Amino acid sequence: MDALSDLLRVVRFGGGVFLEATFRAPWCIHSQVTPEDCAPGAAPTEQLVAFHYVLDGRLAVRLHDEAPRECEAGDLIVLPRNDRHRLGSDLALPPASAEALIHKAGTHALATIDGGGDAVVSRFVCGYLGSAVRAHPLLDALPPLVVASVRGRECADWVESSFRYAARAHAARQPGAQETLARLSELLFVEAVRGHIERLPPQATGWLAALRDPPLARALAALHARVAHPWTTEQLADEALLSRSAFAERFVRTLGVPPMTYLARWRMIVAAQRLRETPLPIARIAADVGYESESTFTRAFTRERGIPPGAYRRASAA
Repeated sequence: MDALSDLLRVVRFGGGVFLEATFRAPWCIHSQVTPEDCAPGAAPTEQLVAFHYVLDGRLAVRLHDEAPRECEAGDLIVLPRNDRHRLGSDLALPPASAEALIHKAGTHALATIDGGGDAVVSRFVCGYLGSAVRAHPLLDALPPLVVASVRGRECADWVESSFRYAARAHAARQPGAQETLARLSELLFVEAVRGHIERLPPQATGWLAALRDPPLARALAALHARVAHPWTTEQLADEALLSRSAFAERFVRTLGVPPMTYLARWRMIVAAQRLRETPLPIARIAADVGYESESTFTRAFTRERGIPPGAYRRASAA
């Protein structure tokens, strides 16, 4: 399993679509997802990711004072930290509040917006992904705004048709429609991340850049696959097919921390997931992530998370 897939397995997202918007130029709105937009029980909301998938027409998006990004049908706009942003046909217009324009359609149906002028039509769906983890390694590695196109990718045709079908099924209150939209939302997000990795410049650093570096990707895949193994830097260098010194220097330059520091942090991420999602005893979880004693694990977990494992489990359940 590659490191990205492993991270998504351990630090899972839930998600869905809550709004279908139709605007006619000229128009401009402010947008940001709130917990109230999320379907009951559909996703954890400790950390929210906002996204818009453009179905028809064109629009522009701008975050803070950055230059606008032009988008068209088939583009996915992702706000990994759910920052308030501006959408529109003309971003120089005074923005309206998207919340004030939404027509609620009941618990099981998509809300709608139909507004703007009387010229070219833009249509898009708005959704979210939620994580139960406040400091999500993948979200921390992404920029505040990602615009990715699924046009030309292998999944493009069936994602487009599936999204339209699932949105209609959701509006018609058909069973399973919310779950279908949630899975499609996650798939689109992963495609956006993969596209972002492919476009990274050669000098890029960070976790996503490491996934594009074959030696580091091999080492990360091995480390993630055998988290309880008593890894050494030398053993990870062997997985990367590099000398110890070359591997250690490359790892620190790209990821910003030594291999053993990364290993310790990944073990805590896996342990936190098992504390949240399983009833396993703490001693068993400690062993599963490479600690010989529960007390050593408890000290390490408390140092990393600021709270003992038992308290973390109780807080997550609450």
